[in-house]
Amino acid sequence: MAATPKPASTVVLMDELSRVYLTKRPLTMKFMGGFHVFPGGTVESHDSLADEEFVNHDEARFSISLTHYIAAARELFEEVGIMLGNTIDGFPVLLPKEKIMKYRNDLLKGEIPFIRVLEQEKLYFDPQCLTYFGQIVTPEESPIRFDTRFFLAKLPQGQTPEPDQKEIDGALWINPEEALTAFQNKKIKLAPPTILTLQAIIEYQKSGVLKMSVTKEDLMKLLKDLQQNY
Repeated sequence: MAATPKPASTVVLMDELSRVYLTKRPLTMKFMGGFHVFPGGTVESHDSLADEEFVNHDEARFSISLTHYIAAARELFEEVGIMLGNTIDGFPVLLPKEKIMKYRNDLLKGEIPFIRVLEQEKLYFDPQCLTYFGQIVTPEESPIRFDTRFFLAKLPQGQTPEPDQKEIDGALWINPEEALTAFQNKKIKLAPPTILTLQAIIEYQKSGVLKMSVTKEDLMKLLKDLQQNY
């Protein structure tokens, strides 16, 4: 029997130079150890809890569940310390480094839900700062499966990503084409979803259309190519 895919969210963070932010998973990790990936992770139960005062609840404006947007924002903050949104007065988010680290640790330990961070700091999260552009479901053949929604986010003004050293072994800003070239030259490892995401971003930069449509055949072909080359 095929494993049930877990809902997940992934964020492509992009800076003013149109570079994307890739993080490297530690070699010690059993799942995709040593691979470069975009920030993201599994949707948690508390991602469905939100206070209308601190989160835009107008789900009619979004094509998918608000839960995926909240999970994307939470994972981005947990993994690299980037907080999407504004203060309740509309100003950019500029939290002290010590406070950011404490909140990130508390989130990773499951001691506080993301919505509580927003409430305590009087921050307002509008899902529109995340642009949803596609979905990938891990094929049935895989023992570990995810149903992942992909988002694009611009690097907020005045913020700099700082990877969590427990979960991330390194990170870099890189042009999408250069990332694929580095992969082809075996300088970095990329999983099929990351490759397809980079291709979608490249097409977006050329055409202005941000969309990723992926079939099981696309994933299986890339996976076969990977197995032959690594």
